Amino acid sequence: MRLLSTLYLSSLLALQPAWCADIALMVGNQRIHAELADTPQSRERGLMQRDHLCADCGMLFVFAEAGRYNFWMKDTPLPLSIAFIAANGAIINIAEMRPNTTELHRANGEALYALEMNSGWFARNGIKPGDRVPGVKHVPAAR
Repeated sequence: MRLLSTLYLSSLLALQPAWCADIALMVGNQRIHAELADTPQSRERGLMQRDHLCADCGMLFVFAEAGRYNFWMKDTPLPLSIAFIAANGAIINIAEMRPNTTELHRANGEALYALEMNSGWFARNGIKPGDRVPGVKHVPAAR
């Protein structure tokens, strides 16, 4: 029985996507749970094919260097909001993204991070450009 349990657990772990590493962050005075997308593969996949995201959950994209990154919603059925974040943790800009579109949403400045949350999450929580996400400075560097 023990071998069977070990094999079952091993198979579950093998099926878990590589982008499932996660971190707790404070955004304003809201605590969130963010999955990390810190490799080229996890950043490319993002939240594609996902049909649910818990109320205070999101995905934090971590880049190797700051830049003016573009995001789209191809193959992403969830409506999302995205905050582009500078290396110092300041939110540069926030955009609303419609599901399953190829419309580009761009950072208005040099972003080292991007945080995707459910659509309207930033507005509902009073988060705006200039607010800080201090915990991003402690996130492991992109791989």
